[in-house]
Amino acid sequence: MTKLFSRFLKDESGATAIEYGLIAALISVALITGATTLGNNIGNTFATLSTKMGSASTSAAAR
Repeated sequence: MTKLFSRFLKDESGATAIEYGLIAALISVALITGATTLGNNIGNTFATLSTKMGSASTSAAAR
């Protein structure tokens, strides 16, 4: 029983798997955050361009 318990305490394979899981989760969160921010910025850029093009076409049509 003592050998089994000491071998269990020395085994670090489970800890390594947990560490890899945490690293993967942190990378996923960083990617999702970056993609969300980038998507919002691109959406705002297209909205601004659409507004400017709409007002430009209205000005050109009035001439």
